[in-house]
Amino acid sequence: MSDMLHKMLDESILLELNVAKLYHLFYELFSEHAVFWWEIHVEEKNHAALIRSIKEHFEPAGKVPTDLLSSSIEKLQDSNATITALIDQYKDVTPSVEDAFNTALKLELTAGEIHYQNFMDNNQSSALNRIFQRLNNEDKNHAVRLCSYMKHHFIVVNDDLKDGCEQI
Repeated sequence: MSDMLHKMLDESILLELNVAKLYHLFYELFSEHAVFWWEIHVEEKNHAALIRSIKEHFEPAGKVPTDLLSSSIEKLQDSNATITALIDQYKDVTPSVEDAFNTALKLELTAGEIHYQNFMDNNQSSALNRIFQRLNNEDKNHAVRLCSYMKHHFIVVNDDLKDGCEQI
């Protein structure tokens, strides 16, 4: 397998782990929403484990489902840098509940997460892809769940994200 594919897999794993770390921080900061944050934290870790298993078992055989990966290593690296900076920032200055949920919603609507969700929802994929879809069927679209949760708990969605909630 190419060195670029290897790097893309590593960055994709790191993206899922970084999002999981952010959600774990929110779990620690917001006890009133701890169950929600814990659930999606665990699901993000499961996404990372799924990509790691693809890397370990299918990369050597040249059978990586490439539609799982972002189309750009730079986008993945930028996303990882942004999330790491947010974690550092939120450790120093606790965000409001509204800011935490809107941050998560914005992340889930980003290209990397949307691409992953599109892969998971793709019915036209290969047999290998369908296996991974079935293995991961318990992981729901986080953006949909965030929008629903925010609505149910009267957490205001930022104006720049409202279209994202309405389209899903």
